[in-house]
Amino acid sequence: MAQTAPPLPATYADPAKPALPPSSFQWDNARTALVIIDPQIDFMSPKGKGWSIVGESVTEQRLVPHLQQLMAGFKRAGLPVAISPHYYYPHDHRWLHEAPAETVQHKLGMFDREGALTLEGFRDSGADFIPELKAAIEDGKTIVAAPHKLYGPQSNDVMLQLRKQRIDKIVLAGMASNLCVESHLREFLERGFEVVVVRDAVAGPKLPDGDGYLSALVNFRYIANAVMTTDQVVAKLDGR
Repeated sequence: MAQTAPPLPATYADPAKPALPPSSFQWDNARTALVIIDPQIDFMSPKGKGWSIVGESVTEQRLVPHLQQLMAGFKRAGLPVAISPHYYYPHDHRWLHEAPAETVQHKLGMFDREGALTLEGFRDSGADFIPELKAAIEDGKTIVAAPHKLYGPQSNDVMLQLRKQRIDKIVLAGMASNLCVESHLREFLERGFEVVVVRDAVAGPKLPDGDGYLSALVNFRYIANAVMTTDQVVAKLDGR
């Protein structure tokens, strides 16, 4: 059953009457992969350390059900799915300078693991994948990239993995909208990929300092090759 996408904010243009010119983007299943950023307990579960910051947005966007829907669609179509996860090891906590979001993550202990060479304490920790996606992620076919350390993919191998699959079109989803999602989007574009952002399959922080989801949504419209809903992406995958 199709889900109704959340309404766009008042400051976001009516898609039927865009002010910006149309994109040249053309859908092509053979060249497309799904990239999900940080589908981890600390970001997407009420049990996670970041829930007080992002939980409202995760709930509003129905993020987890939409990610399930996307993964099922890509798996059904036989197309690549890649995960760009966020892990912190003990040596990462010895950094000598941090920006605000890094400080919050380190202070809360988000995405913490015992080390790069051990899975001790990993299962069901905040760094582990959410239960709703775990079976699909661990099916032996999903690409699980090395961890990114701040926001973008510059410090992991997700782009190499996608290039090795001859992928140059990316459907982007996950967390957090104005941080890792936007940073991945910008870097992918700079490296020659075309990127679709799934606007109801991303979420962000909500603090007195501002709504990260809404701030990112405006930028997505300006710089992504396309902004779609989950239902629109699944329809494309199914040839509709």
